[in-house]
Amino acid sequence: MTSVVDIRPTVEPLPLSQALQGLNVEAFLDARGNALSASQLDALKVSGATVSSLDCEAGWVFVAIPGLTQHGVRFAAAAQVNGASVLLTDVEGAELARQAGVDLPVVVVADPRSAAALVSKNIYGSPAEKLKTMAVTGTNGKTTTSFLMRAALGIEFADPAICGTVETRIGGLRFRSDQTTAESPVVERLLAVTLEKGLGAAVVETSSHALSFGRVDGIVFDVVAFTNLQHDHLDYYGEMENYYAAKKMLFTPAHSKRGVVCVDDEWGQRLAKEASVPVTTVAALSEEEADWTVRNVHPDQGLGKIVFELVDPEGVAHPVAMPILGEVNVQNTAVAIVAALSLGYDTDEVIAALERAEQIPGRMQKINPEPRNQPLVIVDYAHTPEALEWTLRSTRDLTVGKLVIVFGTDGDRDASKREVIAGIAAREADVLWVTDENPRTEDPQSIRDYLMRGIKSVRPDLNDVTEVTSCRRDAVRKAILAAQPGDTVIITGKGSEWYQDIEGIKHEYNDVPVAREVLTYDLRSHV
Repeated sequence: MTSVVDIRPTVEPLPLSQALQGLNVEAFLDARGNALSASQLDALKVSGATVSSLDCEAGWVFVAIPGLTQHGVRFAAAAQVNGASVLLTDVEGAELARQAGVDLPVVVVADPRSAAALVSKNIYGSPAEKLKTMAVTGTNGKTTTSFLMRAALGIEFADPAICGTVETRIGGLRFRSDQTTAESPVVERLLAVTLEKGLGAAVVETSSHALSFGRVDGIVFDVVAFTNLQHDHLDYYGEMENYYAAKKMLFTPAHSKRGVVCVDDEWGQRLAKEASVPVTTVAALSEEEADWTVRNVHPDQGLGKIVFELVDPEGVAHPVAMPILGEVNVQNTAVAIVAALSLGYDTDEVIAALERAEQIPGRMQKINPEPRNQPLVIVDYAHTPEALEWTLRSTRDLTVGKLVIVFGTDGDRDASKREVIAGIAAREADVLWVTDENPRTEDPQSIRDYLMRGIKSVRPDLNDVTEVTSCRRDAVRKAILAAQPGDTVIITGKGSEWYQDIEGIKHEYNDVPVAREVLTYDLRSHV
């Protein structure tokens, strides 16, 4: 599977002046810092845009963005080698490029990141305006909700595109996602190819960072949805108020026509009041007042699913059999249904479409749905305190024997949640296997030490707790082989993520095939 940056729509080269339409340009300079004439500017044609020197082709605009540690213009020479014909950057970047001898015409703007979105939109023909589009944001549930939204769009379109954490799909093409939401030029390319292939619709999973960094600037989605706001990303945002402000940006006329907001938490309740676009509210896991509410949630042993009733604004109850395990996913399912209904689809058709939805990779994914004489193994992305607690409690309801968890937590990320997560695991699970997630540049032992302290605060004797210091693969293998039939082994934190980030290197790794391989060669499977 190639990366999402490899998406390539067909583009007819257009004059640079047209690509810059709507942009406040401070200066047009040649490589020596001299002003370009109007005739020189008119002669330049471009056919693509990028913020990465590695993702560049002939005739493209390379947008050099100032970063926290270095300026992106450092890579302008490499972008030129790869075909870039124009450099777009700020005043500092223009001067650095001149000093470095970069031989490209330069467009100077105040905010290159914001400009990247607008230039890309112009070059790729504003594709979002010609598609039916949906987006979802929230701390937990974005991926699940986006896949369910895609299933609902299937009522009208045969194969809607989707861009998100797990993967990006455009027709028969599948691309590996390196971020929840790609950079703005890549998002515009995705939408352009969706239009080119006649697919008609797309769902974009939208993170807080995507909103803060302008990755969906210039796109006005037909409907956007909010699931929840929980403890996460405070390493970047500092406090929940800033995190909330980023999410709120999606619910403005600059990004959406209408919204659906889950009011199960205080942030959703606040967003419903403060959004500057029309909003429909949903209460799924709370008793809050809302336009749509959920009641009578229970597991149906005959169906092997969790079922509930979704009550519409007129008080009519609509039965729903969820396509995915876990009571927490009642929230995601209800939000996806109401978001689809806001596009004008029929209620019964939407519910039926969601009930037929495919298994969502890495989200309460049963690796062996009929375990027979093996433990049931589930892979889930839960990586925040709230999500982990919900997930473990839901999994407990499915478990006859012991509940076993394999978990870790990320390095170079919010350390304040580590001991909290570990404490939840110690309270809610019977057997704990502590391992690494994505250490990044942190010492893995230091991260595990946080987790062990959190576990000890709840389970001082460390009974049924094992710290695996070798590798995550070992932890998964040992946990599955040590579990008994009737037990459930849940592997959390990474979902279907394709890599493990160790010292800045992304090593290919995925919990799903690793667990499947262990189950395949487990001697019990042949008995």
